[in-house]
Amino acid sequence: MRAMVYRRYGGPEVLEPAELPEPKTHVDSVLVRVRAAALNPADLALQAGALRGAVETYFPVVPGWDLAGVVERSGPAAPEFAPGDEVIGYVRGDVQRAHGGLAELVSADVRTLVRKPSALSFAEASALPLAGLTAYQAIVHALEVRPGEILLVHGAAGGVGSLAVQIGRSRGARVIGTVSARDHGYVRTLGAEPVTYGEGSADRVRELAPDGADVVLDTVGGVLAATARAARPGARVASIAEIGTPGVTPVFCRMDHADLTALARLAESGALGVRVGATFPLEQAADAQRALAAGGVPGKVVVVIA
Repeated sequence: MRAMVYRRYGGPEVLEPAELPEPKTHVDSVLVRVRAAALNPADLALQAGALRGAVETYFPVVPGWDLAGVVERSGPAAPEFAPGDEVIGYVRGDVQRAHGGLAELVSADVRTLVRKPSALSFAEASALPLAGLTAYQAIVHALEVRPGEILLVHGAAGGVGSLAVQIGRSRGARVIGTVSARDHGYVRTLGAEPVTYGEGSADRVRELAPDGADVVLDTVGGVLAATARAARPGARVASIAEIGTPGVTPVFCRMDHADLTALARLAESGALGVRVGATFPLEQAADAQRALAAGGVPGKVVVVIA
C-alpha cells in the first residue's frame, strides 16, 4: 500500500513516500481504507522528536492521528462495523510506528472509531477527532459550561476554538470569541460575538459583557492576564496552552469513545461544522506539513487519499 513515512526525526523534509505491506488486523481491530487524514501540530512535534524521551518510536513511522475512511474488514471481536461502513477515528497509539493516517490503509482498534457523520465530507470529518475531543472535553468536562452562562473563547476561529464555540452554543451558552479582524465574519456564522484579540481585548469583552465572562477557554496561550480582566470574579478558566498555572484547569486530549460519539452526533444534527482550509494529495503530504507549520491557513489542513 502507498504511505508517507519518516525514517528519522525532522521536519517536513524527512517525510517520504513508501510502499508498505497491508496492515494486519487483530480480533478486535478494523481495517480502514483511509479517505482523508487531518494534520495537527502534535504530528509535527512528534516527527521532530519533541517527545522522544517519552514516546517509544519504531521507524519507519506513518504519522497522523486523525482520519476518516471506509471499513474494509472487521475482526471477529469487532462486530460494531461491517465492510462499507464510513468511520472516523483518533488512532493515537502508545508508540510511534507504521500505523498512522497518512496511508491507504490503517488497522485501528475498534474503540478508536465511530461512524462518520453523513453531514460532513471525508475531509471535514477527518478534522474532527483530535480538535473536537479537545474542545468537547474542555467545554463539557473541564468547564462544565451551563445554559445561560457567558463563555469566552480565546482563539475562537482556530481548530479547537471554533469547535469549542459551537459546543458551547449547543449547551445554551452565550459565546464571545477573541479572533483576528479577518475572522469576525466566520465567528459570527458559528453563533459567537467576535472581539479582536490583542491589546485592549479585555475592555472590548467588557463592553459586550459588563459583568465579565462566567467561563473562559484559552486555546492560544499568553492571554491569561487579559482573561483575568475580562472574567468575573470566581470564573472557571481552562487552557490547552498554559499548563501549571494556578487556578487554570489544564486540558489534554484523550480518546474517549462516548465523547467522540457525542461529537459525531452534534455534527450529524447540523450543530457542529468543521472548516477545512487546505487539502493536499498524499504524495504532497510534506507540503501539507509545511502549510501547517507556516500558519495562516484559515481552517484545518487535510491530506486527501484517492
